[in-house]
Amino acid sequence: MNILILGSGGREHALAWAVMQNPKCDKLIVAPGNAGIAQIADCAAFDIEDGGAVANFAEENAIDFVIIGPEAPLAAGVADRLREAGLLVFGPSEAAAKLEASKSFTKEICDAANAPTAAYGHFTDAEAAKAHVRQHGAPTVVKADGLAAGKGVIIAMSEAEAIDAIDDMFGGAFGGAGAEVVIEEFMEGEEASLFVLVDGENVLAIGSAQDHKRVGEGDTGPNTGGMGAYSPAPVLSAEIEARAMEEIVKPTMKVMAERGMPYQGVLYAGLMIKDGQPRLVEYNVRFGDPECQVLMMRLGAQALDLMQAAAEGRLGEAQVNWADDHAITVVMAAAGYPGSYEKGSEIKGLDTLPEDSSNMVFHAGTKAEDGKVLAVGGRVLNVTARGDTLQEARDRAYAMVDGVDWPQGFFRRDIGWRALK
Repeated sequence: MNILILGSGGREHALAWAVMQNPKCDKLIVAPGNAGIAQIADCAAFDIEDGGAVANFAEENAIDFVIIGPEAPLAAGVADRLREAGLLVFGPSEAAAKLEASKSFTKEICDAANAPTAAYGHFTDAEAAKAHVRQHGAPTVVKADGLAAGKGVIIAMSEAEAIDAIDDMFGGAFGGAGAEVVIEEFMEGEEASLFVLVDGENVLAIGSAQDHKRVGEGDTGPNTGGMGAYSPAPVLSAEIEARAMEEIVKPTMKVMAERGMPYQGVLYAGLMIKDGQPRLVEYNVRFGDPECQVLMMRLGAQALDLMQAAAEGRLGEAQVNWADDHAITVVMAAAGYPGSYEKGSEIKGLDTLPEDSSNMVFHAGTKAEDGKVLAVGGRVLNVTARGDTLQEARDRAYAMVDGVDWPQGFFRRDIGWRALK
């Protein structure tokens, strides 16, 4: 089959890498792709948030299956437009994508599903939001209601911090995403991510991971899109996963179907776990980034079979074949990230690193120019390895990190610390 993947990040490089291992894949095109993806697949340039443009490209290139990587095209209704054109698509409809595109929508669905999550308030003006903070105190969590590229969440440890966050959001710091704000109770516990495939009716858990959101070692500093991840997450035991599926995921999917917006694609359930009880932090409607990288490293070629089964409504007969292994990814980011950073520095040494089923450098913010690989994003490389133990995978990953010659980059040395402590 001819396959089109939409996106340009480390997540899409990992998806492409897994898909290419499956003999079903005859031709792979990634739009727009990046320097790493260009080494394994064809890349194409067009507006991936324009459903008509995607559909036309798919028709011209005899595409059989479209895998949508990032959230923006999903929120823009690209999956709907492709299905109207008769294409097989992996990714939810615009209506179902509101589970990520609107925090208040998700809260309303959770209320209807009786799914355990944080208590909250939803506000369309700053003064009402501030009054809520003064009434309930801190710590609290202030979230931009819309899509903010993983950056619209402020964990405020004091009332003053929460008030500042509210002013920032209503003041336009996150663009239209902050026109409405959700304020949640601060949940204690350990966070982990559960990934579930859904075909509109059936659900299939396909793995767990734990991300490292803060920029600095010891989980310090501002939140980022993620500085590293590992899979599986030990805190998400089989018992807790079963509870999360029965109490959170399945009831949510049932409500979505009842409301005429059945979900199809991957559902990322961010969970807070305390005393064996999972509660929902958030849903994302696509694979996490960098969690996708460790999942694909462990799933390999079967990832395509599973995504196809979800798209074709055949998840009831699908199963995941897990090896008893571990994977870890370390993000190398541009100095200054998540604040301002320079673009265009050269990355050397990549051609000396191993590339096999246990070692891969997935590119995120890179481009190829005059035979060089240049850094053009905040999160630039995802150095990923697997092993029989997490320690073995971690040692491999950091050995590769040390082989990258990029003085303008930085990374955390403690990815995986919770599981290894």
